[in-house]
Amino acid sequence: MLSLLSPFCIVGSRMSEQPDRSISDNEIAAFRESGVICLKGAFGAHWIDTLAAGIERNLREPGPMAHDYTDSFDKFSSKGRFFGDYCNWQRIPEYRDFILNSPAAEIAAAVMESAVVQIYHEHVLVKEPETAEPTPWHHDLPYYNVDGMKTLSIWLTLDPVEVDVCPRFVAGSHRWGKLFYPRLFKNSDNYDYAGDGYEPVPDIDAAPDDYKLLFWELQPGDALLFNFLTLHNGPPNPTINRRRGFSSRWLGDDVTFAKRPGTTSPPYPGIDLKHGDRMRTDWFPVVWPLT
Repeated sequence: MLSLLSPFCIVGSRMSEQPDRSISDNEIAAFRESGVICLKGAFGAHWIDTLAAGIERNLREPGPMAHDYTDSFDKFSSKGRFFGDYCNWQRIPEYRDFILNSPAAEIAAAVMESAVVQIYHEHVLVKEPETAEPTPWHHDLPYYNVDGMKTLSIWLTLDPVEVDVCPRFVAGSHRWGKLFYPRLFKNSDNYDYAGDGYEPVPDIDAAPDDYKLLFWELQPGDALLFNFLTLHNGPPNPTINRRRGFSSRWLGDDVTFAKRPGTTSPPYPGIDLKHGDRMRTDWFPVVWPLT
């Protein structure tokens, strides 16, 4: 079994499905401008069912990076749980199938306008019904040991998401030229980054009219595509529906290794790269173009 820290190579060709919908030039332009777009019907029923089975496996068999962000979580109850886990795509076959065989990498190539796409990792966030915990405002790049503008998260929902429960995004924040401190999902505290160049995330909820906030009502198979620098959060889930989100994180052809002033998430110990090096393809395989 491959672990979080294991190098991984793709042997042979990848049998990718065609995207379930085309991506227009206008959508690519909107992504470039806003740092986030919503692709309705991006993935069909097969991939929803595949990932649903994978998430149930993940919940039964959490990985070493799993967290429960709900203090009062009762494992015998389906209510009020905020669960997260990541870097399991090598060990959970349904995740691996999605990463290697779904249209996700091709979608990422089109939206990032990148000739090459590497998989960085996957991240599952599940908010069960009546979950009170929010996901704090943050952007992803400072958590990671990468730099570059050609980056993409594809957040795919497996459940209907009411507009008040949808993750919210600050349009254009990927072009602010700022790095904000990563924040702990458990209590919203800043990471202990001992270095210059980072600032606290602004209190967006205190003055929401100062920002252009984007959010949508979603159905299973809809996907939110956003740059690693785009500020976003996740509201609580007071509804009777689960909110299962599967995020795949993708790297484009301008991405290089970044040394952060503290432990990154994922940490990737032993990666053996210097600041500015190209990302390793044995740890982060090229999934597009097809070989």
